[in-house]
Amino acid sequence: MVFVRTTPPRPVEVTAVFPELAPLARPALRLHPRPGSPSVRDSSVGGPLLWPADEPWPHCEDSHLHGDSGFRQSPAEVRLDRHSRAQRREDPYGPSFTPEEEAAMEQKAARLAERLEAGPPWPAECPVPLLPVAQLYLRDVPLLRPPGGADLLQVLWCPYDHEPNWKPATAVFWRSAASVVEVLATPPEPCEANYSGYVPEPCLLAPEAITEYPNSFDLSPELRRMVGDWSRWQAAGADVDSSYADYPTEFYDDNLADAPGWKVGGWPPWGRTDPYRRYCTVCDAQMVPLLTIASFEWDSSTHGWVPYEDRAAYAAGRPAGLSPAQPTRVEVGSTDNMQLYVCPTSPEHPHTDLIQ
Repeated sequence: MVFVRTTPPRPVEVTAVFPELAPLARPALRLHPRPGSPSVRDSSVGGPLLWPADEPWPHCEDSHLHGDSGFRQSPAEVRLDRHSRAQRREDPYGPSFTPEEEAAMEQKAARLAERLEAGPPWPAECPVPLLPVAQLYLRDVPLLRPPGGADLLQVLWCPYDHEPNWKPATAVFWRSAASVVEVLATPPEPCEANYSGYVPEPCLLAPEAITEYPNSFDLSPELRRMVGDWSRWQAAGADVDSSYADYPTEFYDDNLADAPGWKVGGWPPWGRTDPYRRYCTVCDAQMVPLLTIASFEWDSSTHGWVPYEDRAAYAAGRPAGLSPAQPTRVEVGSTDNMQLYVCPTSPEHPHTDLIQ
């Protein structure tokens, strides 16, 4: 299925009001993941990977404590629960499960009963197979800048909380798609996840090129004061509601700076924390954003970024669990974003991940 998503023009032309920001413009690609049935040949979130049959599947070697979550479901059980909840909402008076699903749910109930009878959970056995998070082909996402002859980025994570941020630990792989002759048919999956939001829903992508400007936290003190000066907006004749007169910086951050949602490149999202610079452990260069993993495609403060094609669904509203604002079902904590960085000098240098 081929689909597109189109971001509406910004309500104000940034550089018309603040020409000083023009040198800070960065290209970005909004990925616009939407639920679907991707194949190994598709760019996707949570879909199957083009993984060589003769290459070991990556595992996490850390210890895995459940902490206070108490969550004990396998990825397959998470997906089944989502399907059944969506089915009940779409047809509340119809059957909740097919016969096959009913049998699977009975098996799940029996397993859960056994776990409860066994007492408190033990740490998950190591090593834990990683879960696919994203697969991006260079043909679809030209901002990747892969090393050597690679044209494919694969991101996986361990669906358990990890110190120090108590979020999934990620692994990044670059490869040449043409070099994969035989694809691994049945990758291993972890026996359970620490949280349902760590199990991405399979989604196809509709990459869209946009231009981004830095969040006010990424601006110099001088530029930050300039963006927060209401008289500067008035002098430029910017069509901004006067309700923002006391806090024009919020209007800038929510509507004109970095886009919300899953994206490649651009500027990182901030708001709950100050910028935390990351530097390459090999060459000391300041790392640049590679991939933003987001809990939501938009929220109440960033709904101006809702694509034209999703406006009707946004206006109509949807029950929890079917919201177009959360198509991947990923949730990465109260900060709602997880940023992967790459070295601008060489993508072959180790990547870093950062919970914001």
